[in-house]
Amino acid sequence: MDTAAKTAKDKRVEIAIHHWAPRFVSSGVPLTDFEEVTASLVRWEDWCEAWSARAAVHEGIGREALAQGFRVSAGEHLTRAAILYHFGKFMFVHDIPQMKRAHAKVIECRGLALPLVRYPGERVEMPYQGRKLAGTLRKPEGSGKPPVVVMCVGLDSTKEEMDVYEGIFLARGMATLAFDGPGQGEAEYDIPIRGDYEVAVKAVVDYIETRPDLDAKRVGLWGVSLGGYYSARAAAFEKRVKACISLSGPYNWVDTFDGRNELSREAFRVRSHAKTMDEAREVAKTLTLEGVAKNISCPIYVVGGELDGLTPPHNAKRIAAEVGGPCELLIVKGGNHVANNRRYMFQTQTADWMGQRLGVPKR
Repeated sequence: MDTAAKTAKDKRVEIAIHHWAPRFVSSGVPLTDFEEVTASLVRWEDWCEAWSARAAVHEGIGREALAQGFRVSAGEHLTRAAILYHFGKFMFVHDIPQMKRAHAKVIECRGLALPLVRYPGERVEMPYQGRKLAGTLRKPEGSGKPPVVVMCVGLDSTKEEMDVYEGIFLARGMATLAFDGPGQGEAEYDIPIRGDYEVAVKAVVDYIETRPDLDAKRVGLWGVSLGGYYSARAAAFEKRVKACISLSGPYNWVDTFDGRNELSREAFRVRSHAKTMDEAREVAKTLTLEGVAKNISCPIYVVGGELDGLTPPHNAKRIAAEVGGPCELLIVKGGNHVANNRRYMFQTQTADWMGQRLGVPKR
């Protein structure tokens, strides 16, 4: 065997690099870390370990800063550590024990960071069908009862990945509540993916109504990737939601299922608790906005990437065409999946839009 054959990267490593590089960096992974870790990888089986090793560097710096009383620095480093641990586990479903170890570090580091960061946060647990859904609640500076943006994460994201997105809403006077729903994050091991995600969102809004420090009459809904489907789907049924943002959400998940890369399909199979890919495809059929989008009556902002190969832009266009209420549609020119390579084209714009719908003064 020649040298090139020996060192050729596993297809799954290439898939992860090709599809998600902009997402990693725009979510807080230092570019050099991304370049060095991915350059060192040949086998997919080494992915989680390599990312966890680099995350441990940031965790160590953060813990040292915390021990020395440098709380701001500690919060920054520990937040970064959580992000790197997260990207170690995000698609690593073929080795659940190793994925769980990395996931535990995600939760631990983010939990340490939350009291230390600007716009401090707290872990919350919301009753859900005899169980609990875990979330991260953060509030903007100032007194009063702020509106809340409920954040629906995607197939392979978790509440701990949302730091950058949260900060944009917080800076504009809105609280954020990112949560792990069915098949996501802390819930993925015991609660499978479900198409009627409005059930989970109802549990979150019910919880918000128990909080005297939040304005439950001003709740917005935001979702990214598969979470873009979840947010739109929930908005069709949960009428306490005043406005919705859907970022690169599929219209019918099954329509894109077979064309997705093997990492995404396998992650969906595992997180839907399906034994076979055929069973997973049947579950995928339940994730649909057909006959549902027309019931979205609150204002909705739908975003798609022009060059999105995972959720092509015709999904965003179809959602926008069928909603029953006011809608704004943005197809980001040159944008990939969730336009992670062009976040400046939609991120602050959608946050400003949400602030206006929730009655937040311009800043």
